[in-house]
Amino acid sequence: MWSQIAPAFRITLVMTILTGLIYPAVVTGIAQMVFPNQARGSLVTVDGKVVGSELIGQNFSKPEYFHPRPSAAGAGYDGALSSGSNYGPTNQKLSDRVKASVEQYRQENPDYTGPIPADAVTTSASGLDPHITPANADVQVSRVAKARGGDAAAVRQLVDRSTDRPWLGFIGEARVNVLRLNLALDRDLPRK
Repeated sequence: MWSQIAPAFRITLVMTILTGLIYPAVVTGIAQMVFPNQARGSLVTVDGKVVGSELIGQNFSKPEYFHPRPSAAGAGYDGALSSGSNYGPTNQKLSDRVKASVEQYRQENPDYTGPIPADAVTTSASGLDPHITPANADVQVSRVAKARGGDAAAVRQLVDRSTDRPWLGFIGEARVNVLRLNLALDRDLPRK
């Protein structure tokens, strides 16, 4: 019996050290050298202070800022609670939440009467998505411009400059990172 347990124990110990310590250390080291910003979480700094990550949404609720899509990850984009709501399309809780989100969106953007972009009232799969669609950003331009005492055309230009286009022109969707857009608003169009 010991003739079988001893080699199994040694193999387990060697594989644990190899795959649990050495391999992750090598991959982390390579990532730090090749992709240093991404390996450190794509952190965004302003005046030397970390204000967020390009990869995780934040809850902006003031009228002078663009608002992100709703989060299913707790009350405020909590990475520890990252997950979708897992409500099916016929679930009454999902229907009630979307109706409440539609009402809130209409109240926050009273000048807009058209159809509401889906990402404005639905959560992402992770609940942490930092992006909104250009259509969602366009709806919010009027509110943000009024709250900042500025020109809607200038805000719209800022949205256009902050829009990430599909890679190679056809891979992925156009999207706007809400944190980067709001930081650009504070920098280029401060509140009057």
